[in-house]
Amino acid sequence: MADETPVTTAPPPTSTGTLPEVTKEDEQPQESLVKAISEEVPVVGFLQPKEGEEPTIRKPIPQSLISFKEESNIVADLSDSERKALQELKQLVQEALNTHQFTAPKPPPVQAATQENPKPKKKPVPNEVSIWGVPLLKDDRSDVILQKFLRARDFKVKDAFVMLRNTIQWRREFGIDALVDEDLGDDLEKVVFMHGYDREGHPVCYNVFGEFQNKELYQKTFLDEEKRTKFLRWRVQFLERGIRKLDFRPGGVCTIFQVNDLKNSPGPAKSELRLATKQALQLLQDNYPEFVAKQVFVNAPWWYLAFYTLISPFMTQRTKSKFVFASPAKSAETLFKYISAEHVPIQYGGLSVDYCDCNPEFTIADPAVEVTIKPGTKKIVEIIIYEKCTIVWELRVVGGSFKVGELGKILLTIDNPTSKKKRLVYRFKIEPSY
Repeated sequence: MADETPVTTAPPPTSTGTLPEVTKEDEQPQESLVKAISEEVPVVGFLQPKEGEEPTIRKPIPQSLISFKEESNIVADLSDSERKALQELKQLVQEALNTHQFTAPKPPPVQAATQENPKPKKKPVPNEVSIWGVPLLKDDRSDVILQKFLRARDFKVKDAFVMLRNTIQWRREFGIDALVDEDLGDDLEKVVFMHGYDREGHPVCYNVFGEFQNKELYQKTFLDEEKRTKFLRWRVQFLERGIRKLDFRPGGVCTIFQVNDLKNSPGPAKSELRLATKQALQLLQDNYPEFVAKQVFVNAPWWYLAFYTLISPFMTQRTKSKFVFASPAKSAETLFKYISAEHVPIQYGGLSVDYCDCNPEFTIADPAVEVTIKPGTKKIVEIIIYEKCTIVWELRVVGGSFKVGELGKILLTIDNPTSKKKRLVYRFKIEPSY
């Protein structure tokens, strides 16, 4: 998230009707990728090389770069210096609450011309400030929130406090509390959506910018500044709603697993998308620290890795360890490493469909079995039958059912005549049949 960001005072918060200014310098694709990856914020759709340009580096897309274990948010697990930094930040927050630094100052009361018996001044009462539904202090979740800002600024207390203060001010000016309940429509529900959980319990967010190949949707979203402003508010609203479902208790899951689908991602000619994405990126990196558990890029073309290779020397090992790239042929297999098949959407090779879709037989509560079929071999799935029943099965994206009238076995044989190994995902359910 903020591993590579220079520790400086954050830029002034953006008001509701104003978008962050993007300069010509910001529109450089390579610099955009550097900033996006170093801040661990998903950004796709505008990083393709311009026509006539071709990076000189072409390497196989790696499945993973470095093993990564997410840091513990339990205070007892922090180092001595990190615990000290947390205490110092809490002291700064308390002082700010006492002096109402996090809230807009109230206008002075109108005083009468004469006061016969002036009342003694009351001692100021500290105000209470919450962020993502969590009070800044005196809550068992407060330390987890403050640690996010500390990690974003490498545990430099003053810089973390400045970031926190600016974030609170931006949230007030942007109208976050009202925005969460605002109706902004569902036109973009296929562009960014939450679906299932990874193997460690993180909610999974899918970013599918290839949807903007639809010309009508693209123009409706980015054609002018008013539409881009609405898109930005929708993106912030979506993130806010997702964050409020996280568990900020010590040891809880308080980060999101990001899947970025690069298939048919619009190229650099889509300047409106590039501008809107940069504006969203600026807000996310300034105001949402340490909310990404891992970034997986699926359907990644070779040029994406080429750009990543060029900018990776500027990133810390911690940042690089959170990134995984998968070519189109390896996308499903890569997702299965981190997300069980019953939680992976069917369009990505998994078994999970929308609740309103056409698969009432299975839910995410029905586990799937994953096996690898070696080249030139067959896999036999054995199902033991103990009573009259109906067998319902699902093999990857192919399913079926079969009524059984006697005891015995059902054998599903999957043949792999190719010279390459294949990954099989299946599940079945036995239902009484009368």
